[in-house]
Amino acid sequence: MSTWILLRGLTREGRHWGSFPEQLGVEAGFNRDASGLTLLDLPGNGRENALPAPLNVEDMVKFVRSRAADAGLPPPYRLVAMSLGGMVATGWAQRHPEEIERLVLINTSMRPFCAMSERLRPAVWPALMRAAASWSDPLRCEEIIHDLTCNRVDTQAGDIAAWAGIRRTAGVSAANGLRQLWAAARFRAESHAPACPTLLLSSKADRLVDPVCSARIATRWGAAHAVHPWAGHDLPHDDPVWTSKAIADWLRTLQRHADEPPVASDGCPVL
Repeated sequence: MSTWILLRGLTREGRHWGSFPEQLGVEAGFNRDASGLTLLDLPGNGRENALPAPLNVEDMVKFVRSRAADAGLPPPYRLVAMSLGGMVATGWAQRHPEEIERLVLINTSMRPFCAMSERLRPAVWPALMRAAASWSDPLRCEEIIHDLTCNRVDTQAGDIAAWAGIRRTAGVSAANGLRQLWAAARFRAESHAPACPTLLLSSKADRLVDPVCSARIATRWGAAHAVHPWAGHDLPHDDPVWTSKAIADWLRTLQRHADEPPVASDGCPVL
């Protein structure tokens, strides 16, 4: 069975996936503890928070590849990646196609497909400045981030408390946050589609990144694309069940197509 690797985005880490990894295991038909689903952190985040974040996505790709190798995880991999993590996953799939078997990108954006005003909506810039000014205040900063990225509010108090706890125990430095933002802004994907089957997931009500980014990437690459009707930027948080089901349904569709017999030019199955 292929190894699943999950990559989060800007200043976020494995614990920010919440219940999504377990839900993905349920929907995709594997057990997280038994089959090697791995949550890797980008340099500067989570378990890697003591490291300086690279100033470019290419070095982030090198880092996560080395961490996968150090963990003894053999390729090919199935990547599920969000936002900045999606840029890292794209770079990985395009530069090392033999290592990536499936690619799922959640609410990501990248040049040359998206304008800067689409990749980070101008309306959120004042809130991002407030978050930066509150960086040393875990509760206040996470309140702002939650408001920017999540449309589900029934778990808001618990989310903010948990995320503030993460910030206190393995907080991302302001310098690393800026370095990651710089790397994301500079990243430019190759125009050709990754060699592996690719799924784009986006949130129609994403207030941070314009969902047109995912739609445009999917169109240019001829990739599958599913849109959630109400979730925010943090789609796996807002609706982990829908996100997991969308991935599992896509995997089953790929398997059905793989199982179909080849068809000759006259329309008859090739036996």
